Amino acid sequence: MARFGIIGSKGRMGQALAAAIAEAGHTLAGGVDAGELPGPLALECDVLIDFSAPTALDANLKAARVAGIPILIGTTGLEEANFASVEDAAKAIPVLQTGNTSLGVTLLSALVRQAAQRLGDDWDIEVLEMHHRMKVDAPSGTAKLLGEAAASARGVDLAQAMDSGRHGQTGARKPGDIGFATLRGGTVAGDHSVIFAGNEERLTLSHSAENRMIFARGAVRGAEWLIGKPQGRYTMEHVLDL
Repeated sequence: MARFGIIGSKGRMGQALAAAIAEAGHTLAGGVDAGELPGPLALECDVLIDFSAPTALDANLKAARVAGIPILIGTTGLEEANFASVEDAAKAIPVLQTGNTSLGVTLLSALVRQAAQRLGDDWDIEVLEMHHRMKVDAPSGTAKLLGEAAASARGVDLAQAMDSGRHGQTGARKPGDIGFATLRGGTVAGDHSVIFAGNEERLTLSHSAENRMIFARGAVRGAEWLIGKPQGRYTMEHVLDL
């Protein structure tokens, strides 16, 4: 049994995490939200799970470092400065940062990487995602995670290959681009597909989330795994030994 702390505890994901922690037989040491300091909570925990906001990331990482405990970061919408902070913190503590904690999406990412490695560059790659109307960032963290899996497998920089702004007269598709399409509406928990379009054939790898509890359960499993690990940066693929 481990003591978990939730950063972003009052949100929908925070509530799902509380249920998943209890379901797994662990103890919820407490939670903090916007405007509250994470430091005191970190001192009472074996691991922190952060589903808050990019602007809170530095304070959350600092709290984990001071307490000497691991932290799992599922916050999306992170930028380059945030990733630099994660890398710096990982020199002192175990940090698992991911765009999606679903075990199914984790396996999907590995399959996307394998397909991108084995199919030629003449196969176009498109990432399609849909989420509920309240989601504020686009493309989703998961879509970027899948795009990064494809880009890294082909040895290219996703920032250079990414095409997410199609509108009007776009011209022909550029060879090697990785396209992104974003849909928003209703209460969709998360649908993602990666389409490999070749000459006269297509391969589609997909995942559908029916409830955010899948992300909460995956986060708890990842946090369990993280406890006792040496300092370093980890992903959900490490959790599944992929």
